[in-house]
Amino acid sequence: MKKVYSSAGEALDGLLFDDMLIAAGGFGLCGIPELLLSAIRDAGTKDLTFASNNAGVDDFGIGILLQTKQVRKMMSSYVGENAEFMRQYLEGELEVEFNPQGTLAERMRAGGAGIPGFYTKTGVGTQIAEGKDHKEFDGETYIMERGIVADLAIVKAWKADDTGNLIFRKTARNFNVPAAMCGKVCVAEVEEIVPRGSLDPDHIHLPGVYVHRIVQGTHEKRIEQRTTRKKESA
Repeated sequence: MKKVYSSAGEALDGLLFDDMLIAAGGFGLCGIPELLLSAIRDAGTKDLTFASNNAGVDDFGIGILLQTKQVRKMMSSYVGENAEFMRQYLEGELEVEFNPQGTLAERMRAGGAGIPGFYTKTGVGTQIAEGKDHKEFDGETYIMERGIVADLAIVKAWKADDTGNLIFRKTARNFNVPAAMCGKVCVAEVEEIVPRGSLDPDHIHLPGVYVHRIVQGTHEKRIEQRTTRKKESA
């Protein structure tokens, strides 16, 4: 089975369609599949729903798809750095489903593990719990959350072999693993593709069984918030 493709556009060929649900890895701008997001923009696919921790910033990450009005709904846990997101939401142009951050991660993981739903205490007594099934366990109230199964997962990794085994670099692992697991098809963009057998099995973060297509590319790795310290005088 061929998994390595020459470009992000080629890796997405035949997978995109209007009104689809896409799970995207990343946290802020760390570990986001920036090449695949650009390819989705160029493809013009519209009415998209994204399950992603956040929507990037105005001109990077999922933010570029908000600018082109290709996103209909966001399932997210944080959206604070995107002015266009805020504008579209307040104008009624964008649907938003807020999730507690751990709940969103578990919804993705559960979907990938074949678990249709699970109970959690997070959100009990808040707007998050409205309309959801409540159940008591050991005298405590829990609400049911549904697992997420996406039409497509797009993720960003550090290294891969040609079978799709992935290694993520430090905190860039973030939502990439659960996002990859919950996609019916998973496309990964990576910084380096190494020979088969060169990855230590104990260091692999995501087995290749979850990954269907891979593309290697050069990444901008933009910094979302740069904080520096004044130089101390001698």
